[in-house]
Amino acid sequence: MNKFSRKLQKLHDTAPKQETAVLVTLIRQYQSEQSVEEHLDELAFLAETLGAKTVYRFTQRMEKPDIRTFVGSGKLDEIKAYVEHFEVDMVIFDDDLSPSQMRNLENEIKVKIYDRSLLILDIFLQRAQTAQAKTQVELARFQYLLPRLTNMWTHLERQRGGTGTRGGAGEKEIETDKRDIRAKITLLKDKLLEIEKQGITQRKGRKGIVRVALVGYTNVGKSTLMNLITKTDILAENKLFATVDSTVRKVVLDTIPFLLSDTVGFIRKLPTHLIESFKSTLDEIREADLLVHVVDISHHAFEDHIAVVTQTLNEIKAGDKPVLLVFNKIDLVQQMPSEEESQHISEHELQETRYVEFKALSDAYEKKNGIKPVFMAAASAENVEEFRESLLAEVKKQHRKIYPHYLEDEVIDWTEKGEST
Repeated sequence: MNKFSRKLQKLHDTAPKQETAVLVTLIRQYQSEQSVEEHLDELAFLAETLGAKTVYRFTQRMEKPDIRTFVGSGKLDEIKAYVEHFEVDMVIFDDDLSPSQMRNLENEIKVKIYDRSLLILDIFLQRAQTAQAKTQVELARFQYLLPRLTNMWTHLERQRGGTGTRGGAGEKEIETDKRDIRAKITLLKDKLLEIEKQGITQRKGRKGIVRVALVGYTNVGKSTLMNLITKTDILAENKLFATVDSTVRKVVLDTIPFLLSDTVGFIRKLPTHLIESFKSTLDEIREADLLVHVVDISHHAFEDHIAVVTQTLNEIKAGDKPVLLVFNKIDLVQQMPSEEESQHISEHELQETRYVEFKALSDAYEKKNGIKPVFMAAASAENVEEFRESLLAEVKKQHRKIYPHYLEDEVIDWTEKGEST
C-alpha cells in the first residue's frame, strides 16, 4: 500500500448524514385504510420537510392509546427491534404524546421521539425568517417542551446552539433546565408583546383600505398565487409550511387599491400552542375584509382540507368573513368525462387519472358561500383572468362598504353640464 492510499484510508465523509425515521399511528374503528394512509403520507411529508427520510410505517388497531407507551407492548417491541436493527434516528407519532408517554418511549426505544406537534414546531422553527415569527415559534416550542423534559432529551440541543448556550441538553439537571425554560418563556412573552405593539401600530395605518388575506391548507399554492398577483418573488416550494412569515403587499386593480397578505398554511391537528402564539400573525386573517381560500383540487383529500381550514377559521373567530374559494392546480386534474366519452377511455386510465366534476363542484360551493368559486392553475397562470375578475368584484364590494359614496360607473362631465345650462 503506497503513501497516497494510506492517506485516503484516513479520510472521512464529512457530508451530513440524512436522518431516518419510522412513523407510528393508531387505527381507530371509524377510520378507513385510505384515511390512515393519507394521514401517514402527510406525516411522511412533514418528516421530509424537516429533513428526515421515512423508512418504515407502523400501525396498530386500537381505540385508545396505551396510557404508558401509546402503543401496546408487542408493537413497542416490534418498533424497538426495527430501530435497533436498522439504526433508525427517530420515531415519529402521528398523535400528540403526553409527557409521561414521551419519557417512557425515550427510555424504551433510546432514540429521538417526535409527536406530531413537536414535528410541526421544529419545522416552523427551521423556516421562520422574521423576528416575530421566530419569537412566536420559540415561545410555542418552549411551552410545549417544558412538561416533557427528560434526561436524554436531545431536541433542546439544537435550540441551545441557536441561542449561544454551550453544551448539549444533558449537561444540566432537569429542574435547572426547567427554570431556564421558564425564564426564557417570560423573556419571549415580553419580546412578543413589544413586537405585537408595533404590529398594532402598523395595522392602524392600514385603515381605509380593503384588506384581503390568502388562507388555505399548507402547500396548496398560496405563495405562488401571491407572486402571480403582486409580481413579487416570495418563496414558493413544494414543501409543507414553505411560508411561515406573514407577507403583506399593496395591489391595485382597476384603480382600486387593496392590501393582500399571504399567511401561514393550516394543517390537520395544528398545535394549540402554535395557534395561540401566532396570534398577531393570525390577526391578518381576523382583520381582513375578504378571505381568498386557496384549495389544491388535485389532492384527493381536498374536501377534508377545506373542512380543516373552515374549522380553524371558526376557532380563531374569522369564520364569518366573505370567502372567495379558489380551486388551484387544475392542470393536474381532468374534467369528468360524459358517459359517452368514458366508453372510449380504458379502465386503467379511468382509475389512474384524477377526474373532477367542475360544474357540480362550482354549483355546490356557490350555493353554500354565495360566491362563485374560481378554477385556475397559479403556477402556469391558467385561467388567471377569471380569477382577477372575481377578486376585483369581491374587492369592489368591500371597497363600497368603506367608501359608500364611491361611484363606479357614473362619470359627470362638468364641461358638458355647464354648456347645457
